[in-house]
Formats: sequence, C-alpha cells, structure tokens
Amino acid sequence: METRGALAALSALAQESRLAVFRLLVQAGPEGLAASRIAEELDIAPSSLSFHLKELSHASLVTSRQQGRFVIYCADVQAMNALIGFLTENCCGGIPCGPGTASCGPGAGC
Repeated sequence: METRGALAALSALAQESRLAVFRLLVQAGPEGLAASRIAEELDIAPSSLSFHLKELSHASLVTSRQQGRFVIYCADVQAMNALIGFLTENCCGGIPCGPGTASCGPGAGC
C-alpha cells in the first residue's frame, strides 16, 4: 500500500460512524450486509449511511454488489490487511515482535 492509500483509509476510518460501519462489515464476513441492515444495526439514518458508505468505498475499504433489489456491502479484507501491513512494515526496527515473542509484551516497550 502506498502512503496516499493509507492516508485515505485512515481518514475514512477516523470518524465514529464510519469506523462502526467498517467493523460491522468485518464481522459480517464475505456475505456482507444490505445497507438497510447496516442502518438498522447501527441506528444510522439512511442518508447519513449513504454518505459514510461512499467515503469508505472511495477509500477502497468497502465493496458493493447488487443482489436483487438490494445493494450488499462488504469490508475489503485485502485492503484492511494492506493497511495493517503498511502500518507495521518497519515495526520494532526489523526485530520480530508481536504476541508471543520475546521483544513484545509487558515492559518490553512494544
């Protein structure tokens, strides 16, 4: 992922409703959710939800597909993983870290 893409994704997620929508779609998995279901689950007005979905889509974090008369939205897991990879690319100065490694944990400064 390039810096510009990371900035777009982080900017899109830096809003409470959009972050909630994205997290809900991650939980829903590849089946995704219809916009009406998202609005219902998160108690977001349809007009506001449309705006938030557009922002997430422009940041390449959400995809959509037509299913009958519904539009189904899904989190783009590849984009999410690319963002996480971008953020952790040079983690710990190249020393392996993360849960279960000696360089990461309480008091390790990680």
